[in-house]
Amino acid sequence: MSDSPLFATYLIGLREGLEATLVVSILVAYLVKSGRRRLLPHVAGGVLVAVALSVGFGAMLTYTRTTLLSDHRDRELFEAITSVAAVAFVTWMIFWMRKAARSIAGELRAKLSDAIAIGSVAVVAVAFLAVVREGLETALIFFGTVQSADSDTGPLLALVGGVVTAAVIGIGLYAGAVRINLTRFFTWTGVLLVLVAAGIFKYGVHDFQESGVLPGNHPAFDVTKVLDPGSWYGALLEGMFNITGDPTWLELAAWLAYAVPVLVIFLAFTWTRPTSGATASGSTTTPAAQSA
Repeated sequence: MSDSPLFATYLIGLREGLEATLVVSILVAYLVKSGRRRLLPHVAGGVLVAVALSVGFGAMLTYTRTTLLSDHRDRELFEAITSVAAVAFVTWMIFWMRKAARSIAGELRAKLSDAIAIGSVAVVAVAFLAVVREGLETALIFFGTVQSADSDTGPLLALVGGVVTAAVIGIGLYAGAVRINLTRFFTWTGVLLVLVAAGIFKYGVHDFQESGVLPGNHPAFDVTKVLDPGSWYGALLEGMFNITGDPTWLELAAWLAYAVPVLVIFLAFTWTRPTSGATASGSTTTPAAQSA
C-alpha cells in the first residue's frame, strides 16, 4: 500500500465513528426522554472504557509487529493474518449495518431498560458493549490498512479526524442541526469500504507470499509507466484501494475475487432492502430521533 493511506483511514474513522455515535445517541435519547439524565455519566463511563480498550488493542497490535516479532517471516505472517481478519470484520460490519439498522434502536432501548432495573454497573456495561465492537473493529481495520506505511502518524491523524467528523455529524443529527440521508451515506461508504477491504486482502496475500506460505512473487503484468506510483492518482489508488501497476497473479486474483462478488451482493442487498437510519422513502432521520 501507499506510505500515506490517509483517505482510507479517514473513511474508516468516519464510518465507524458515525456508527458508534448513532449508537450512543440512541442510549442518550432514551435516558433523556425517560427522565433518567442522572444515568448519563454511566453511559459516558462505559463509552470511555470502550475507547480505552480499543486504543490499547491497537497499541498491542503495533507493539507485537514492531517489537515482539523480530523475525521477518514471522512479521510478514502476522501482518497477513491480521489483514485477513480485518477484511472479515469489514465485510461483516457493512452487511450487519444494512441488516440491523432498522431494529438496532429498539434492541438498545430494551437492553438499557433491563440494565436500569439491574443497576448502574449494568448501564455502564450496556454502553461499553454497544461501543466496544466498533472500537475494536476500527483498531483492527486501521492496523490492516496502514501496516505497510513508513509512519503511522499521518494515517492515525486521518483516522482521528474521521472520528471527530463523525462525532460532530452525530451531535448535529441528534440536535436537529444537521440533516443527512443515512441510507445513502452507509451505501456509498459501504461501497468504498468494500474496495478498501479488497486492497487489504490483496496486501494480506502479498504478505503470505513474502512469508513463504503462498508461492509466486512474479508480476502478472507491469503498467507502472501508465499507473505511475509516484503520481497523485497512482498514490491515491494505491493508498486507498491498493491498486498497483505490477501486482502478482495471486494478488490480482485476490483483489478481484473479493471485490467483485462482495460489491454485487452488497449492492443487490441494498437495492432490495433499504435500511439504516433513513426511512424507506428516503427521508432523513436518525435512530435517536426515532426513539424520541
